Amino acid sequence: MSVSTERRGALLVLLLPILVWSYNWIVMKQVLAWIGPFDFSALRFAIGVLVLIALMLVRGESLRPPPLGQVVLIGLAQTAGFQALVQWALVDGAAGRTALLAYTMPFWVVPLAWWLLADRPGPRQWFSLAVAALGLIFVLEPWRGLGGAGSAALAIGGGLCWALGTVLSKRLFQRGGISALSLTTWQMAVGALALVLLALFTHERPIVWSNELVGALAYNAVLASGVAWLLWSWVVERLPANVVGLSSLAVPIAGIAFAWVMLGERPSPAEWIGIALIAAALAIVNLRRPRAS
Repeated sequence: MSVSTERRGALLVLLLPILVWSYNWIVMKQVLAWIGPFDFSALRFAIGVLVLIALMLVRGESLRPPPLGQVVLIGLAQTAGFQALVQWALVDGAAGRTALLAYTMPFWVVPLAWWLLADRPGPRQWFSLAVAALGLIFVLEPWRGLGGAGSAALAIGGGLCWALGTVLSKRLFQRGGISALSLTTWQMAVGALALVLLALFTHERPIVWSNELVGALAYNAVLASGVAWLLWSWVVERLPANVVGLSSLAVPIAGIAFAWVMLGERPSPAEWIGIALIAAALAIVNLRRPRAS
């Protein structure tokens, strides 16, 4: 398979976690009516780990963990840090706004990849990053006041954690000999353990079990926490970190659309301009350079 064909295949696979995660912002917001943020995070990832372990056994993969020190760092950042912070942010923050702030992740990926991977961004990456940053400014409309500074800081902190986990995963894949399924399973196991401990040591309201809560757990454990993270790791292994990071900006764009339809969070004219700019940034970063004749 040629490099260009593999790249196109990886970009198509990237669409699946983007769709799953964009709708999941609605699910994560609505589920807070029945359960606290840390309890939900712990339950979804604990079940998600069991799903991934079962998948490893079905595929006959070894349950031997990748290098444990790196797995712990990735799990604490990408699973525990990201999920705990963004779920907490959703308690008071709107779903669409929280998704956008969490997806400042690509802005953190660029300097982290430069620092940890010596993956220096080219002019096209810097230009697309600038266009995307301008788009986020229009979406957030800081001239009107952000409001909810606490939830905004939590969401941005979650984006930073995810960026660190993405870059560390890329560095581990570059060493070779590690499958996406193995890394996804083990880093999620570490993150799930941290989230369970967090839930045990915080005093949240009692869980109200309902069909909606069970459905949200199933969606999150199987799709959002299991399948989507597996596909994400597979894509991170095959595409440059900068491309993956910027492509993921499609999630908050779709999240805004879902929040408009499902929660009545209608975008303002400025937000529409921002969405168009972010879409343009995605197109720029994914344009294939013309081959030299």
